[in-house]
Amino acid sequence: MASTRKPTFKPGSGDKAGANAGAGVISAERTVETPAPGSPPAAKDKSAKVLAFPEPKGRKRKRIVLTAAAAVIALVAALLAAAVYSPMLAVRTVTVDGTKLLKADAVRKALAPVEGTPLPQIDDAEITRLLKPLVQVRSVSTEARPPSTLLVHVVERVPVALLKKGGSYLLVDVDGVQLGSTTDPASVPLPLIEGNAAKAELFTAITAVLATLPADVLAKMASASAKSPDAVELRLIDGKTVVWGNAEEKELKARVLEALLKAPADPKVPVNVYDVSAPRHPLTK
Repeated sequence: MASTRKPTFKPGSGDKAGANAGAGVISAERTVETPAPGSPPAAKDKSAKVLAFPEPKGRKRKRIVLTAAAAVIALVAALLAAAVYSPMLAVRTVTVDGTKLLKADAVRKALAPVEGTPLPQIDDAEITRLLKPLVQVRSVSTEARPPSTLLVHVVERVPVALLKKGGSYLLVDVDGVQLGSTTDPASVPLPLIEGNAAKAELFTAITAVLATLPADVLAKMASASAKSPDAVELRLIDGKTVVWGNAEEKELKARVLEALLKAPADPKVPVNVYDVSAPRHPLTK
């Protein structure tokens, strides 16, 4: 008869590996080979790979922008340097406008040192320095006309009066700068400054008035005088007198005087004096 007794397991009995297998436990062991003495070290496994993470899109875009910007800046700098020093832009022709007292040739002669200089290297300060000996020049500005033309705009001083000196008459502007001379005052349509013009305050008061007058009114003046800076008087070619007064509201006085001189004359009421010392209430006598 077959036995019905169930097999039993006793700890410590039988093979150890079999016991562990029967208990459902799996073990793993790593064997490290120790190189023999005097043998070379084991070479690295060339099949090993390093994972590379992709560069963030924002950083990549910024790097591209910076690189492009640096390239553009370098290109612009190179172009500017080429333009500033390029002999292709050297001045070969100087054109002058705005001259009346001066001849254009005199200005071009004074500016001879700039010929051959590249246009980008020329500035107004240098041109002003070169033209300083020409007292008729009040101010100047320049305009480059590539590839080789320099246009010079001259603003001249304006003569406003004649000043007698010895046997000649000096043409002077509002600052007293001598702009020329003549021996025939009748040939120049400018008033003669009379009286003690050596006094700076009187001379300044007179020339300030004359510089304010429109050209057509100034051409009608024969002389100008002043007993004090507050008592400037003008005399017309026809002998009539203009009482000007001081330098206050000189622009308004000039407009009022111009209107009075253009008004139709009345033979029954002749006018010998125009008083614009109070320009809002002018008088005629």
